[in-house]
Amino acid sequence: MLSIVLEVVALFATPIILAVEMIYFPDFTAVSSIILAIISVALFMLSFEAKKPSVANLVPTAVFSALGAAGRIAFAPLAYVKPVSAVAIFAGAFLGRHAGFLVGALSALLSNVFFGQGSWTPWQMYAWGLVGYLGGLLATFTSARPASYKCTSVQHGEKPHKLPPFLLMIWAFISGPFFGLVMNVYFVIGFVHPLTLESALLAFAASIPLDLTHGVATLVFLILLWLPWQTSVSRILTKYNLTGRSFR
Repeated sequence: MLSIVLEVVALFATPIILAVEMIYFPDFTAVSSIILAIISVALFMLSFEAKKPSVANLVPTAVFSALGAAGRIAFAPLAYVKPVSAVAIFAGAFLGRHAGFLVGALSALLSNVFFGQGSWTPWQMYAWGLVGYLGGLLATFTSARPASYKCTSVQHGEKPHKLPPFLLMIWAFISGPFFGLVMNVYFVIGFVHPLTLESALLAFAASIPLDLTHGVATLVFLILLWLPWQTSVSRILTKYNLTGRSFR
């Protein structure tokens, strides 16, 4: 119950408070937005901790976080072509929405040791965390089943899905503009002065080509990683009876 309450607060508190501040206290929005992003990330982490995960369940989350960070650094020369969103969505789909959020958030935090930390870090953690969280949430509406399920279908020769569920592929593409939307909010309230409707719209419009590139790249990464990764992850989850999903 506590985990659910923390999730709801973390999901809705930041956009609601920011909307109220931008209307009534616009001069304080830039600083408070960073604080709100930090609080939201912390609440999501507390909701994960409230579930009291075992060390065995934490290991896959840590591994995916490291892979997301390493992938972002590896593709540093290519702007907006990053595997972080795809890794977060994959983790959310197989390990659950809480793990998806942690993988996205920690990937941003760890990779910014290389790219540089700043006021943008909490926002990137929040944005990529939500990408993984929503990926995990959407996975519950697919044909996934608990990883501990006895794999009778495998015994009968059924092969793993070569492609992600269609719903997750749609989200992979949309996650690019979604990530851009969150980061544009940070940019507009922190750096666009004077802040008017016209200046805000121009800032959002300028990022559309880059956000679409990010979305396409995320979709491609998810498709490329899905088959080889799902086979290994499904075996690990089943072998050690860990909490997760199987898409076989």
